[in-house]
Amino acid sequence: MKSVTIKMLLKKKDYDAIIVGSGPNGLAAAITMQQAGLSVLLVEAKEVIGGGLRSAELTLPHFVHDVCSAIHPLAIGSPFFKTLPLEQYGLQFINPTIAAAHPFDDGTAAALHHSVEQTAQLLGSDELSYLRLLKPLVKDWPGIAADVLGPLRFPKKPFDMARFGLHALTSATQLAQRFGTKEGKGLWAGMSAHSMQPLSNATTSAIGLVLMAAGHLGGWPIPKGGSSAIANALASCFISLGGAIETNLYVRSLHQLPSAHAILFDVTPRQLLQIAGHTFSSLYKWQLERYRYGMGVFKIDWALDEPIPFTAPVCLQAGTVHLGNTLEEIAASEQLTAAGKHPQKPFVLLTQQSLFDPSRAPEGKHTAWAYCHVPNGSKMDMTEHIEKQVERFAPGFRERILCRHVMDTAQIEAYNPNYIGGDINGGIIDAGQLFTRPALRLSPYKTSAKGIYICSSSTPPGGGVHGMCGYHAAKRALKDVFNIQAQPVH
Repeated sequence: MKSVTIKMLLKKKDYDAIIVGSGPNGLAAAITMQQAGLSVLLVEAKEVIGGGLRSAELTLPHFVHDVCSAIHPLAIGSPFFKTLPLEQYGLQFINPTIAAAHPFDDGTAAALHHSVEQTAQLLGSDELSYLRLLKPLVKDWPGIAADVLGPLRFPKKPFDMARFGLHALTSATQLAQRFGTKEGKGLWAGMSAHSMQPLSNATTSAIGLVLMAAGHLGGWPIPKGGSSAIANALASCFISLGGAIETNLYVRSLHQLPSAHAILFDVTPRQLLQIAGHTFSSLYKWQLERYRYGMGVFKIDWALDEPIPFTAPVCLQAGTVHLGNTLEEIAASEQLTAAGKHPQKPFVLLTQQSLFDPSRAPEGKHTAWAYCHVPNGSKMDMTEHIEKQVERFAPGFRERILCRHVMDTAQIEAYNPNYIGGDINGGIIDAGQLFTRPALRLSPYKTSAKGIYICSSSTPPGGGVHGMCGYHAAKRALKDVFNIQAQPVH
């Protein structure tokens, strides 16, 4: 999506608020402040808006790939996005028949179906354990989603939130003891490994529970035409409210920006220090300097002659496929990666968007997207390891590859400077940073400098396409600077 021109914007030198960075959180912050009746400028370093929400022909002409995020369970369930008429701006979600599949070496697979009961029934002797864990959470989720996806505060549904917290704060390996089958343990391990930490870490159960609940309530959908459709819809909504967008402006200093009462940065602590560090208190600067980043990713996009020939047929009905076999194998892979090593059999997250969205590839052809976790800043080419993992569960896969495009951690960071060392979560979300992202403060979004806020995934609730970091940061800035109450989300 092309933005309005710089010449148009420079006619107006003063704004109420400026948002730096047009990822989902920057867009959410911009919309929230524009809805409050302010004049808002959104600034983006690249030619095209979107941050992690961009799509491009990375391999061959007419093969449309998602450059970063591809599947969006948190977008369709986002309390903030639900308040916006994004379908009026061309956004259409496609829900695969099955949210996610998890194949095993014996040719079978576990799967996250939209129905809690159906998922449980296919886990054999783990049926009752799954129902006991997920049914209460699925029932409670609509009432606690806004609190889970927000800063630490007294929840609206304290008992429901406490029930979630009892499980969410445990390690994935500890919660896995509820399951006795390889299917139950494997499915759970694949979900929890989205946390990008050793599965023995406290709080790694949280992301697994959230993703499973989201899958049962709204699915794990694919945006028709590519993930850029989400960014374009948000930008169109912002512009329709009177907002302005300027692209091709890489902000390295506050002096580059027009005057504004509030500036919100959709960047991580490292970039924020470079841009505005001289305005911060020594304590706040000290905290940002010690902010920790997590694992990086190595990503591959493929143009394919045919669909991936998975041995387990259920994988061809699933929007996402987790390749890692057993709980033990996935846990070992994530532990090695966290220790700075490269596993021979990495945990791989894969999707074939073209199976469900024919607009992604020429007729009869297909796209596929996959990544594995690697040590932060890794320079190792993981192509062979990833393709071996796919071939392991889909013999004949390599024969169908027409072209591939790879991105290591350096290329991923160059694509989006927020991905420090390839970390797509904006910083590790472990127990040490769960409640202190990016610093220990009464408001995680407010910096020590007047009128300067941070709204990226380095703030609560962290990574994912949901816009909630941006919404909460804007809500705080509206109250502090303009004495305006943002419209609530539920």
